[in-house]
Amino acid sequence: MWRDKKPDRSLVLNLEPKPLQANQPSKPPQATLEGTTLISKEAVRPTGTIADSVAARLGPSLHVKGEISGSEDLYIYGMVEGLVQLDERKLTVGATAKVTADIIAGEVVVCGNVKGNVRAKNRIEIKKEGSVTGDLTTPQILIEDGAYFSLEIDRVAEKEADKNVSSQMVSTPPKVTAAGAGPGSI
Repeated sequence: MWRDKKPDRSLVLNLEPKPLQANQPSKPPQATLEGTTLISKEAVRPTGTIADSVAARLGPSLHVKGEISGSEDLYIYGMVEGLVQLDERKLTVGATAKVTADIIAGEVVVCGNVKGNVRAKNRIEIKKEGSVTGDLTTPQILIEDGAYFSLEIDRVAEKEADKNVSSQMVSTPPKVTAAGAGPGSI
């Protein structure tokens, strides 16, 4: 049905060779389309893909209770209570956000208020305006200058780790808790 339909407009390609001047590399001929509308490259994307700069957003007027899970980056500016699980993706808690939830993500950036345990596969970043009350589990943490936090090392877990090292040759890292307690208080 569609194969038999002819286009409404004809395509005209200008493929005439032009004489070359000395010492100039040859350029491929430019094609021109007469009577067509130009579309920007930003408007044309392959279907089924998510651009790196595109992320889901929960605005400041939204309040979500329950579980949020997905496989794309997420910006939270509103209130969330429950569980946020983004597997390998990035979660950004905006400055206006109040999150009372456990968080599991590839990377977590906190600019607002988080109450709950945070587990990041790659890193956790607490910005100057950010506050986290809960256990942090990550291989890398970045706490911006001027941020409020407190640090607690669980000595009981450390002693148990020493026992396990001697018996099983396994070590356990100390427990780190960050909270909006005061500048540089340890």
